[in-house]
Amino acid sequence: MLTMLGSRRQFCDGITRRETLKVGAISALGGFGLPQLLQAEQQREHVWNGKAKSVICLYLLGGAPWQDMYDLKPNAASEVRGEFNPIATSAPGIEISEHLPLHTKWMDRSAIVRSINHRAGCHNCIPSYTGWEVPETDLLNLKETHPPSMGSVCEYLSGGRADSPAYVYMPCYLGWGQGWRRPGPTAGFLGSRFDPLYTECAPYVDNPPEDAYTPQPLRGMPYIPHTRLENEMTVDRLSSRQTLLQQLDGERFRVDQQGRLGSFNRQEERAWSLLTSSKVRDAFDLDKVDPQVRERYTTTLFGQSALIARRLVEAGVRFINVTWDCYWERLKLQLHCWDTHSQNFQLLKKYNLPYLDAVYNALMQDLSDSGLLEETLVLVMSDFGRTPKINANAGRDHWTFCYSMLLSGAGIKGGTVYGASDSQAAYPALNPVSTADVCSTIYQALGIDHEMPVYDKVGRPVSISHGGSPIREILA
Repeated sequence: MLTMLGSRRQFCDGITRRETLKVGAISALGGFGLPQLLQAEQQREHVWNGKAKSVICLYLLGGAPWQDMYDLKPNAASEVRGEFNPIATSAPGIEISEHLPLHTKWMDRSAIVRSINHRAGCHNCIPSYTGWEVPETDLLNLKETHPPSMGSVCEYLSGGRADSPAYVYMPCYLGWGQGWRRPGPTAGFLGSRFDPLYTECAPYVDNPPEDAYTPQPLRGMPYIPHTRLENEMTVDRLSSRQTLLQQLDGERFRVDQQGRLGSFNRQEERAWSLLTSSKVRDAFDLDKVDPQVRERYTTTLFGQSALIARRLVEAGVRFINVTWDCYWERLKLQLHCWDTHSQNFQLLKKYNLPYLDAVYNALMQDLSDSGLLEETLVLVMSDFGRTPKINANAGRDHWTFCYSMLLSGAGIKGGTVYGASDSQAAYPALNPVSTADVCSTIYQALGIDHEMPVYDKVGRPVSISHGGSPIREILA
C-alpha cells in the first residue's frame, strides 16, 4: 500500500485529507478508489436490526389489474366495475376480490396500499425495484448508470459473498422468456458483484401447444446453473480444476474490485462456491419436502419457486424475488402473464387469480407454521396497473397513475389500508404514494436507513430511496 503524506484534518464527511490522498494513490495504481472505500465502510458497519430479517417478493410482471384484486369498485359503472364482486376478510372493513378467497384469512396480518403511482412509463420495472422514477426509453438493455435494486442493496450491505448470497432471483432473469434483459432488479452502478444470484428454468405445459387465451399450468423448477457435479467428479477434483482456472484468470479479483466483472463470471464464481456450501444449494432440493406441502404450493413454476423462497429464508437469504413471468417470445407459453389487454376477466378467473391465491396462501401458512412469518415480509407487487375503463376486447390497458400492492407479515401493522383511489380507480384520492415511498417502507422494515447513500462510479452519493419516505401508518 502506498501512503502519501498529508495532514489529518477532516473533511465534512469525516474522511481525513491523508486518507483521501491514500485512496487516490491506490486508485491511480489500479487498486480501489474512494467509492470502494466508502462501500467497504458501509458494509463493515451495517447491523441487521429490522423486524423483517428477509423479504419474499411475489412479482406480477406486466401490470396487474389491482381493481379486480385488492381495490374493487362495486359502485362504479359496469365498464369500470368489471365482473368480480368484493368479499369480506379477516380484517374488518377490508374487502378483496371473490376470486382470492384464501387471501381473506391473512388480511389481519397484511396492509394494502391503494394509491401508488408513477410517471416513468409502462413496462418500466425500475421504479418498483428501486424507487427511481425517471422515464427510461430503453427497457431492453441494462445500463451501468441505473440505480441498484432493493435486493442488490441487501447484497451490498452483506458484502457480496459468493458462498452466501443475500439476494436470489427466480425463476430466471427478468425478460428471459421474452428474449431480452429487462432493467430493474440489478445492482446497476454498484457493479455486477451485487447482482442477484439468478436461477434458470425450463418451463413447459402438459399438453402443448399452448392456447394463448386458455393457459395451462406452467410447469418447471428453478435451478442454479453449474452446481451439479458430472459423473465421477468429486469435490476434490473440482477444487483442483478451480485452482487451475484461478491461475489462468489472475486478473479476476482486480477487475471485480473495479466493478467490471461480467455477470457470467460472477454467476460462475457463485456456482463454484455453492457446490461446497450446502444451505442455499439444499434449499433447491425439493425431494426432501413432504409431497403434500409441494402440492399446496401448486405444481407450477411459480408455486415451486415460492416454496424454494421459503426455504431460502431458512438459509438466511435476505431478499428473494419470485416473478410470474412471460415466455411467449421464447417458448410460446404464457402470452399474457399479467398484461391483460384482452379477455382480462376470463384469464383472471380461470387461471391467474386461483394460482396466485393458492401460492400466496401456501407461503403464508408455511411461514406461519414454522414461525418464520414473524421475521419475513411478503410482498405482492407489480410494475404498474391497468386502466379503469374496460376496452372493446374485454381487457384493461396500461396505467401507471394509480395502482395497489399487498404487504404481509414482519414489520407490518395488519388489517390496515393506506391511501385510496378515486371512484374509478383512476387516480389517488387520498395519500398518494410513490414507488420511492414503497421502497423506503421495505427498507424500514428491514432495518436499513432509507436515506443511506450509495456511491456511483465516480463516488457521487445517491440515496437508496431517491427521496422517498416510509409509510409509517402501515409499519408495526
